[in-house]
Formats: sequence, C-alpha cells, structure tokens
Amino acid sequence: MNAPAKPEIATVINESGIEVKPLYTSEDVEKSGGYQQVGLPGEYPFTRGIHRLMYRKQPWTMRQYAGFGNPRESNQRFKYLIANGQTGLNVAFDLPTQIGLDSDDPLASGEIGRVGMSIDTLRDFEIAFDGIDLDQITVSLTINGAAAILIAMYLAMAEKRGYDVKRLRGTAQNDILKEFIGRGTWIFPVEPSIRLVGDTIEYCAQHAPKYSPVSVCGYHIRESGATPAQEMAYAFCIARAYADEVIRRGLSIDEFAGRLSYNFNIFGNIFEQVSKFRAGRSLWARIMKEEYGAEKPGSMWLRMIAAGGGGGLTFEQPELNIVRGAYYALISALSGTQTMALCSYDEAYTIPTEYSARISLRTMQILSDEMGLAETVDPLAGSYYVETMTNQMRDKMVEIMAETDAQGGIVKLVSEGVIQAKVSAQAYRMHRDIESGAFPKVGVNRYRNEQDDEHPVEFHAYREEDARLQIDSLNKVRAERDGDAVARCLAQVGSDARAGANVMPAIVAAVKAYASVGEITERLVQVYGRYREPIRF
Repeated sequence: MNAPAKPEIATVINESGIEVKPLYTSEDVEKSGGYQQVGLPGEYPFTRGIHRLMYRKQPWTMRQYAGFGNPRESNQRFKYLIANGQTGLNVAFDLPTQIGLDSDDPLASGEIGRVGMSIDTLRDFEIAFDGIDLDQITVSLTINGAAAILIAMYLAMAEKRGYDVKRLRGTAQNDILKEFIGRGTWIFPVEPSIRLVGDTIEYCAQHAPKYSPVSVCGYHIRESGATPAQEMAYAFCIARAYADEVIRRGLSIDEFAGRLSYNFNIFGNIFEQVSKFRAGRSLWARIMKEEYGAEKPGSMWLRMIAAGGGGGLTFEQPELNIVRGAYYALISALSGTQTMALCSYDEAYTIPTEYSARISLRTMQILSDEMGLAETVDPLAGSYYVETMTNQMRDKMVEIMAETDAQGGIVKLVSEGVIQAKVSAQAYRMHRDIESGAFPKVGVNRYRNEQDDEHPVEFHAYREEDARLQIDSLNKVRAERDGDAVARCLAQVGSDARAGANVMPAIVAAVKAYASVGEITERLVQVYGRYREPIRF
C-alpha cells in the first residue's frame, strides 16, 4: 500500500516580489548582504532609526488627518483632537482648494467642504487656526497643486499672529509628481509644477529654514497600485528630481535636504512593511551621502510620517478596520517613524466621526503608554527574517530606481504617463486577485457573514448651508480688502512667473493683501497653462 502523499508547501511571494522562506537563519542574512548596514540608531546609515534613543527620548508625533466643511468647523475638530492628546495636526482640504478653485467657482459646486476644509483667503486660515499654539502644535498641510499658495497663507497667518517665521515648524505635502501618478489634483503641467516646488524649497530655505516645504508622498503611489518596494523607490526618484531642481538654482544639498520629509503608507504584511522602512532609511542616507555629497547627518535622515493606509480598509465588516488600524500603528512604531497617523475605521465610507477619530488616537496612545513600543529602539533588529528582508527590499528598491533612470527618469516617465499606467495595471490585477480570493482579505473574500451588508457606520452629512456660508465669507473679504493692492500683487505674480523668477515672494504679498486661492492660481495658469493627462493604451 502506497504511503499518502505529503502535502506540498505553497510558495509565498510578498507584494514586492520577494519569496518568503518558511525558515530563516544567519546564513540567509549573509547571502542577502550581511549585517554591514545595520549599524546603530542615530548613526549612518540610520537603518535602525535617525535618532540614538528614538522614542525612549520622545514618542512619535500623533497627527490625525482632519478637516471638513468650513474653517470654523475644522477649528473645532482640531481643538477636540488636541484636547484628547493629539500632538500635531494633519489638515485635509476640499477638492476645490486642492485644484486652485474659489468656492464661488461654478466648477466647485457640490464639493465645497465635502472631503476637507474649504480655504479661499488668508481670513480662512486665521479662523481655522484661531486659538491653536503653533509653537506647540506643528501643522502639516496636505495640499499639492496649490501648495505654494497655502504655504504662503500659513506663513503669513503665523507672522500676523506674532510668530517668528524663521523658527516656525510645519510641513506641506507639496509633492506634485505623485499627484500625476496617484491622486490627480494637479493644476499646471509637469515642468512648471516642478519649478513651483523648487520655488517653495528655495524660499523656505531662505526665509523659513525650520519649515519643511515638501513631504514626498509615497503614500498615494502605494494606494494607486504600487508595491511596497515601488512606493519607496518612486518616492526617492521624485525627491531626487526636486533636489536637482533646487541645486540647479545654486543651493547646496546641505542647505535644504534636512527639511525634506516623507509620507509613507502602511498596509499589508507586517514584516515586509517594517523591512521596507529600515531598508529605505539606509538607502536614502546612501543616496544623499554618495550621490549628492551631503555632509550634515540631518541631510541624510529619512524623516517620515508612516500612516495607517486607507487602501487597506474595507467596506465589508468595517469594525474589523479597528483591528487593522491597530496593526498598522504597530508597524509604524516598529518602523521607526517620527510621526504617526491612523485612518479611522469608518474612513472607507465617510469623514470620521469624533468617536472613530478618538479610537484611532487612543490606539496610538495605547502603543506608546501601555504596550512598551516606546521603550527600546528597533526591537526587531537582529531577526534573521527581518534583516534578510531588509537587505532584499533595499536591493529591490535600487533595482526599481535603476530601471526608472534607464528609461529616462521619473519626470519623463510621469510626463508620458508610463508610471501611471504601470501602477494602474497593478491595481487592477490586485482588485481581480481580491475578487477571486487569490489575495486574502478577511471579511471580503474570507469569513463572510450574511449580515455583512449591514454597515454600522454613521455618515457625515454634507450641508449646502456650509457652502453658502463659505461663499458669503469670500464675498465679504472681497468687499473689505484693498482692491487696488490686490490687483498690483496679482500682476506681480504673473510678471514673476513669466520672467522665470521665484514666485513665492509675490504670492506671499498677494495672500497678505487677501487675494484668493482662485485668483492667484488663475494668474499662474495664464503663464503656465493647465495640465492635460496623457492617455496610454
């Protein structure tokens, strides 16, 4: 009688295309490159963290994404989160603001304040941040196409309130290349968009040296279909494009690189995610030191917010997103992030309620205060699996960057729609794999219940009244401001843009005169034109 056949052990390939073995030993670490790049935290190449004591000295900043409706409503939510222990703000803007439209623009109809805070003029910033100590609470502006205008408003608002702009800290996402890849809230064509990013970096280096004018955003590239390795590699290619633009202007790498930051995504396999950050930290340090000649350690740091990715959340069984979020927060802490954000369990449906936002905030606080995640640095260091995967992920990122460079570079590939087409195709394949069950998703293609279509989620109501109030507020500002001063400032914005000069000084003057987002954008459009997305088949 024949013995029963032994069951085959299925091959496991992670999302980045690396095979995962059933068992790892020190031999695997050596084959993958060894321990040479592990080092110590706070020392080059910073694999284990950019600071020596990391969270033992200072826990991660907790910066939930928030903002909706008009500035007064958002101000109330900001203060609620701060009162509950949040240590930073991450501001959401509505779609009209993101693409440079005023609230009374016909194209803005139905979208005013829907998915973020509506901003038209400096007056709105004054309302939104009223009563918030900008020395104690740093603010991140999640804005890209209109970033130059919103950065100018934030700096002008802070200066008007008496803050020393040279000491002011904060961040703007301001990563327009990933908008062409991932989200689509662009305004201008690729080349002038990159020049605008360069303008903000150059201006802040000279006038607001502690402000971070760009947070390169692998997050949305990942959400659009990129693998974890591609997320990091494409982000580094984008950061190099911005650095090259600024260096062409005569600044040295050490004059601005220390204020570049990153926004990365977290969903998926715990060990792949932790390894990608450890690998990315050492790779970025190597790029800065070896390719750009950076000498200051701060110029080599991968300063990042690692956020619990909305792309991992599900419509089905939304309460499971609380569990997913806790694991995402765990990954973020194990990865050595400086700032953590966490999507709320209802965010696949709606703007989070105060209740769901508080659960996410408490999740991060539990990790810090109860679970011991702030007690020691890089606790997974030395794991045969993690060190092997870290080396393999670093090699994969280098391979993707080299392939991108060989095809003409990230700017060319984005301009031609090549990267967009690639990640979109990957997103489609992943969707089909989830539908078929080839990629497991609990509550979606596994462990389904008959009651799964009953979703206990409270929806955020959109109110037309808020839109009318915002338009009324804009009209009031226009009636009260000095129209001649606004006209002169707008003319200067257009003149500087045509001359190829840095437009930030003119934009700052314009926002101080209470010119609107839409008015400033239109002056730039008259010079730069509008972007039209290439179609690839």
